[in-house]
This record gives sequence, structure tokens and C-alpha cells, in this order.
Amino acid sequence: MRFSEPLLEGRLIQRYKRFLADIELSTGEVVTAHCANPGAMMGLKEPGSRVLLSRASNPKRKLAYNWEFVDVPAGGGPHQLIGINTSRPNHLVAEALREGRLAPFARYERVRPEVKYGRASRVDFLLETDGEPPCYLEVKNCHLMREAGFAEFPDCVAARSAKHLYELADMVEAGFRAALVYVIQMRAERFDVARDIDPAYDKAFRHALAAGVESYAYTCRISPEEIAIDHPVEIVTPR
Repeated sequence: MRFSEPLLEGRLIQRYKRFLADIELSTGEVVTAHCANPGAMMGLKEPGSRVLLSRASNPKRKLAYNWEFVDVPAGGGPHQLIGINTSRPNHLVAEALREGRLAPFARYERVRPEVKYGRASRVDFLLETDGEPPCYLEVKNCHLMREAGFAEFPDCVAARSAKHLYELADMVEAGFRAALVYVIQMRAERFDVARDIDPAYDKAFRHALAAGVESYAYTCRISPEEIAIDHPVEIVTPR
């Protein structure tokens, strides 16, 4: 996904009320940007951090900027750009599905977003092709790195995400295919569930794996010009 115009550089002043961030642009102007991230953002919200913003596509929107990336030494490793905008992963997966870049799902001919299923939920994508059971595909954003090269999810208690895991397991038991894709908005070599942060999510994840839900994790290629799903990494959770 290429950005329609160059991103703006600035320095983070503060992130507050979860969805707001004050940022000093390189011009010296101070703006308030939308922070599309409800998580704890550990290690990603330190004042003075270099950040990159996009302009909102709707000129009438109250907040004219979106916080996209932060440049930090993730997990004590080298500096890298990390995507904090949790609205991006679904778009990135949709793009990769269209282009046939997600090998486990390449055979599906039709992709439907936001399909109702389970107990009053919506699955991110329903993948269909003639002659096969559909695949229920759930997408999760990952931006937590406490050890260099090692990505984790979630970064806070994620009760809603745990609920989705049980519902995906139900779909497998009903004869369908179900899968999780973790979109890691940074460079990483491995992925695991942050069970110390949310033991209930870890329990749900293991239940889903035991039921036959598939799981995949992909890093992203990030630059000030674009972000795109890059390559798969190992998920190290023991079954």
C-alpha cells in the first residue's frame, strides 16, 4: 500500500486519551493527530520519538492527521519504523489476497469482508471458492516487541480478540476452515502470544489451535512511501 502523498515527519509530544497524540512537526507547528490504536503501545509512545503522519483523506474530519509510524529501537534492537495504525492490517491483507501473496489462501476466488458469524460477531474476511468449504479469516495487528526480533500479541488484555478465537474454533468444528493472520507492522524474526500480559488470550489461542484453527504471522515492509506485507515468520507457541 503506497501512501498517496509524502508522510509528514515530527516529534511526539504526548499520546493521551488513547486516541489522541500531540506532535510537533518538522516545521515547528504543533498538531493533534488521530492515534488509531487502543492498546498499551509499550515502548512506542515516549515523548521526543520521531513519528510519521499521513493526512486524513476526508478534508472535513476534525483531526487532519493520522499517526502512522514511530521510529524506535524495538526490543533494544536497532531503530526501525513501526506501524501503530491498527486500521492498516485489514487493508494490507486485502491487498495481499488480491495479489495472491498469501500462499495459504491463494486458491480462494472470492473475498468478502466483514461477514456476520458466530455470536453477534463479524469475521474480517470470508474466503470462498467453488467446491470447498469457506475459510473464516481473522486479522490481528501486532506492534509489541520486548526482545529484539521477537514480536508478540497482545500488548494489553484483549477479551474481544479471545472471544473471536473461540468462535473460529466453533467454525472448524462445524466443518469450515478458519485461520488467524497476525500482521506484524515491523521487522521481526519470530512471533508468540504475550501470555504474561493476557493469560486468557493465551488459553483461547491454544484452544483454537487444538481445534484446528490455523495461525500465520507476517512481517511488513515499511518505508515513508509504503507499507506492505512482506514474509512469514515462525510462530513459536507450543501446542
